[in-house]
Amino acid sequence: MSVVIELADVTVVRGGNRLLDEVSWTVRADERWVVLGPNGAGKTTLLQLVSAQIHPTAGVAGVLGEVLGTVDVFELRPRIGWMSAALAERIPASERVRDVVVSAAYAVLGRWREVYDESDHQRADRLLGNLGVGHLGARTFGTLSEGERKRVQIARALMTDPELLLLDEPGAGLDLAAREEVVATLGALAADQDAPASILVSHHVEEIPPGFTHALLLRQGVVVAAGPIADTVTEAMLGETFGLAVRLEHRDGRWSARGRAASE
Repeated sequence: MSVVIELADVTVVRGGNRLLDEVSWTVRADERWVVLGPNGAGKTTLLQLVSAQIHPTAGVAGVLGEVLGTVDVFELRPRIGWMSAALAERIPASERVRDVVVSAAYAVLGRWREVYDESDHQRADRLLGNLGVGHLGARTFGTLSEGERKRVQIARALMTDPELLLLDEPGAGLDLAAREEVVATLGALAADQDAPASILVSHHVEEIPPGFTHALLLRQGVVVAAGPIADTVTEAMLGETFGLAVRLEHRDGRWSARGRAASE
């Protein structure tokens, strides 16, 4: 299977701080990765790198067969679907949901004078329907619940039929019901053989959707472990990553973790 991300000894330094430290990582087209780590681990920096928003300070970063620093990123970025809280904050509250999705075809936020084909509108409606929010197409983004907003953003990220899908903390700020809806949505996407390679960033193993195949664990910009999820999401590896003795459970395709009591 083709390689979509290949990092070789990648370091990112900003303001004298090493945000990523000699990270090597390979992602293939049929893989679904979760990136776990505490605050300040470098997870968001990693997504900024593989979404071609920033360049490495050292090392080689290959994304979708191109090497960052030698490719026009404005041609590369449309091949990548990306959702994040920072992106969501830029969506006008008055924007219609259908327009939030269809405008991804031009990589813009907020409709202006762009002209879209009927096929674009049909694809936007189909994606919203597939994600369970098709009935919200005429609503404005600002009137949606946080869970509805997350699913609309996933639809937007898929609008351009990307080769790589990046999801930055899709469960953040959600209540239990909304989180479970988003996890179920991403689990269904992971099971779709035609879906792109996916990378999900989270602090919590409870947010790992069923069907995700691999995990990368980061701490202070350094890779603690990377590989098949069953070999990587372990009590020992999570404990090293989060600096905490962990009790881990895996049941019905879902994970849960808590701190281990002193008596255990």
